[in-house]
Amino acid sequence: MAARSLLIAPNWIGDAVMSQPLAALIRQRHPEPLDAVAAPHIAPVMRAMPQIAEVIEMPLQRGSLQLSARLALARQLRARHYQRCYVLPNNLKSAVAPWLAGIPERIGHRGEARYGLINRMHKVGHGRNQLMVDYYARLAVDPGAKPAPRLGDPRLRISPAALQASREKFFPEGGEPVVVFSPGAEYGPAKRWPTRHFAALASSLLARWPRARVVMLGAAKERALATEIIALAGRRLDNLCGETSLDEAMAVIALADAMVTNDSGLMHLAAALERPLVALYGSSDPRHTPPLSDQARVMWLQLSCSPCFARACPLGHTDCLNKLTPDSVLASLTQILQPEPAARRGS
Repeated sequence: MAARSLLIAPNWIGDAVMSQPLAALIRQRHPEPLDAVAAPHIAPVMRAMPQIAEVIEMPLQRGSLQLSARLALARQLRARHYQRCYVLPNNLKSAVAPWLAGIPERIGHRGEARYGLINRMHKVGHGRNQLMVDYYARLAVDPGAKPAPRLGDPRLRISPAALQASREKFFPEGGEPVVVFSPGAEYGPAKRWPTRHFAALASSLLARWPRARVVMLGAAKERALATEIIALAGRRLDNLCGETSLDEAMAVIALADAMVTNDSGLMHLAAALERPLVALYGSSDPRHTPPLSDQARVMWLQLSCSPCFARACPLGHTDCLNKLTPDSVLASLTQILQPEPAARRGS
């Protein structure tokens, strides 16, 4: 078997999206096939990257070594004769299987005391003034070398067949425009715009565009947030939280005319799918993990207490999100939705 390259994917959706420019740089420098190892909840993101030839799913638990599973993965990797492996997670566990597999070049950041496991180590840390996408892209060059120019922002592709299947499943009745709300954020409540604000925005949106479809999108644990928004709005909204696979969620986003979202993995997916979006920032910093798209509008109040990067507001008021008004978000959303739907979709 010809030599191949391998990428160990991050464990968060947004971080996985941010790794796509690195994949492009790897393929530019090493034309042979590039595969990826990814957890099942990340695998759809990696499959949507044109540069990835094959995704090896590995259902490993966070915080657990699971040595027997890593030994099995190492045997699988050894049989594929990889020449190099880019280990994106900074923990020690992620570097074990490539080392056991005897992959000659094992590339990664210093991370969690991985000397020996990583033999081409980048020792420059990840500062909050550095874009995550550039932090990953640095791995494409030798340690200490000048960072490689990025080959564009993260971009993902959804097949026409997947788009059509989701259109038939979730939007058989049509409706214009389609606006996706993403009310969740994995990190904590300091990144979540209040449900009452989402509800007020939905009411104003439907008053202006009565035929609009407002779709709540997220994981099953965010279904309660969406249910609360619907109750507060008193309007017919579609609650798809927990009702889609990640593949389907990506297709729904790709079909949307616009998206309103917290700083979350779905936000990064929307940017990579080049959909118009309004991104709402509270405790996090859009200078560090922005939605990398010309079609993204970032709303951030830049209060003196933010960004604090806390899960919950340490001051108890969450003004960074509470004072971000539905009217201001509606104004940004209206600028996106002014053109006709066909024009917004480029058809």
